[in-house]
Amino acid sequence: MAKPAKKLVIITEKILLKKVAQIIEEAGATGYTVLETGGKGSRNVRSSGQPNVSDTQANIKFEVLTPDRDMAENIADQVGVKFFLNYAGMIYICDAEVLYGHSFCGPDGC
Repeated sequence: MAKPAKKLVIITEKILLKKVAQIIEEAGATGYTVLETGGKGSRNVRSSGQPNVSDTQANIKFEVLTPDRDMAENIADQVGVKFFLNYAGMIYICDAEVLYGHSFCGPDGC
């Protein structure tokens, strides 16, 4: 049986990797996945002040499964308030169902 969850996705500049990871961990999430990613958005300018069209090393994408919307919004609010006035970023939340994941579901599974 699947366990309901929220999937929080944070796309931002690679320079923020450690700081965003710390917020996620301190909020109580059991883990996250980080991917290097690229693309173009409305800001099209990085913290270095240099224009960027598609540098795959400049952006990262966090995917975090949380047990409820409150935890996801707490993480999103902290990241948005602390960083997104000065750095490029996007955050969104999706519904998810965890089918297997020992750290998320516990030893008996989902």
